[in-house]
Amino acid sequence: MTDFEDISYVVDGPAGIITIERPERYNAFRARTVEEMIRAFRLAWADKDVRCVILTGAGEKAFCTGGDVKQRAETGDYGPSESGMFEIGNLHKLIRDIPKPVIAAVNGVAVGGGHVLQVLCDVSIASETARFGQAGPKVGSFDAGFGSAYLSRIVGEKKAREIWFWCRMYDANAALDMGLVNAVVPADRLMDEARAWAAELTPKSPTAIRFLKQSFNADTDHQAGLSNLAMSALDLFTASPEGLEGAAAFAEKRTPDFNRHVDWH
Repeated sequence: MTDFEDISYVVDGPAGIITIERPERYNAFRARTVEEMIRAFRLAWADKDVRCVILTGAGEKAFCTGGDVKQRAETGDYGPSESGMFEIGNLHKLIRDIPKPVIAAVNGVAVGGGHVLQVLCDVSIASETARFGQAGPKVGSFDAGFGSAYLSRIVGEKKAREIWFWCRMYDANAALDMGLVNAVVPADRLMDEARAWAAELTPKSPTAIRFLKQSFNADTDHQAGLSNLAMSALDLFTASPEGLEGAAAFAEKRTPDFNRHVDWH
């Protein structure tokens, strides 16, 4: 599709491959990027020849590093979009609702909102060079919806709290050990492996797969309401002095000063 600017979308056999094409920003997403991913997922949903979606990032350094904090520091938001909204919550919902498996091909760093995207995918295949983690509390952001509640279903409460509170980074093997990814392969085999997983779905019943995905989702669909509440809170928080300090510190490559915002009352 030639009308995309921030992503690319191609159909390769049974797979619709969505690639975030912002390597100069470590594949961080702005409002336009999110909107384009939503369009690509809808194209994949409507295409009867597409049996699954592969989500990946351009280059070798990053899968996705979440919301473009530099953009937020520059303009106070994530930039313009056709709808006038930052639709990350709708993207999360679409990854869950599309009745086809979504494979994250994690080619590098998956951190912050980028980590949340790979968590929401049905399965994740990681390059040996991939690294995983959350950074919200370091940059004045958070995901108190699917990004934390659903994560705890995958790795357990204790590990999920460690990931969010301490903002540590984990290599691909550590991610495999905690059940955060399904497989780890050499970097030069990542997309071949993802395509092989997609091809393996071809003889399977698409209706059975759709019902199975909906059945798995039913157990955690109640988290959608929490996610909506969390996104509303995040909108307010990122515009607050504390949220703005996190974005400014990131852009200026300094340690943020959150001390003056401590208030336990």
